[in-house]
Amino acid sequence: MSQIRKIGVLTSGGDAPGMNAAIRAVVRTALSQDIEVVGVRRGYSGLLERDYITLTARTVGGIIQRGGTILESGRSANFRSEEGTRAALSCLDDLSLDALVVIGGDGTMRGAAALLAQGIAVVGIPATIDNDIYGTEMGIGVDTALNTALDAIDRIKDTASSHHRAFFVEVMGRDCGYLALMAAVAGGAEAIMIPEVPSDAQDLVAEMSRAHGLGKSHFIVVAAEGARPRAAEVAEQLRAIPKQNYEIRLTTLGYVQRGGSPTAFDRLLATRLGAAAVEQLAAGGSGIMVGMNHGSIGLTPIADVVGNKKPLDEQMWRLAQILAV
Repeated sequence: MSQIRKIGVLTSGGDAPGMNAAIRAVVRTALSQDIEVVGVRRGYSGLLERDYITLTARTVGGIIQRGGTILESGRSANFRSEEGTRAALSCLDDLSLDALVVIGGDGTMRGAAALLAQGIAVVGIPATIDNDIYGTEMGIGVDTALNTALDAIDRIKDTASSHHRAFFVEVMGRDCGYLALMAAVAGGAEAIMIPEVPSDAQDLVAEMSRAHGLGKSHFIVVAAEGARPRAAEVAEQLRAIPKQNYEIRLTTLGYVQRGGSPTAFDRLLATRLGAAAVEQLAAGGSGIMVGMNHGSIGLTPIADVVGNKKPLDEQMWRLAQILAV
């Protein structure tokens, strides 16, 4: 039998479609090994405030198709302090938790590293639509968010073609352009703006003129919110240019990308990672993040996750330039 008798699970940072599926897998896998599960509400904030609920097989029934997270989420500035970490340790001790499963993005993994440094057994599960977590090819929620953005781009392209317009479609991605890059390629966009590559309004003017000369009735630019300059700034600059080939419009998708029922891919990914997290704890593992690499479950030390930045997919970036013709 496992030495782990009772674990906690929390979701932290920005919500991502599929978090509920991961919670469900954590709970039911743990129960199958006679491990009790406590759900901590509102991420690390709930840990500090002792806001928790006992999770059972029935508690997590009927949630696999729901977006968001039944445990709710949040960000905690207090947790980052030494005093906050001590308070979290006290809560874990009071609850008699042997280990913790944390589900979230970069900030969540940094919180896990802080707990790990204090001797707490922790396993992380990557869940962020930005897909900027080192150590996994995909995070939970990415596929759903990408399909949401793609659906919007397809619809915008219809109206852009009808009115001979250029649309800047801003998607999420503060520091990582993955969502913008993949949505642009899948959506057949003419240009991309991402944080990793500086953008220039004059270059876009030249590309628009070229597209117009080729007979294109629309021009779609997919921009990450973290692109510099911002899509709104570039759009304003282009509007000021006389005799523009296209009317310029801007659409910001915003938080709509985080909501909605998770795709089959995200449900399956979340289920596999949730189960793997518990299995690692039951086997004595700690200080790792479970991820997906080459179709299989991979393990990455949390220290490496928080110490490295996920690089831009250079091959996909080059392909995007070729296909935009």
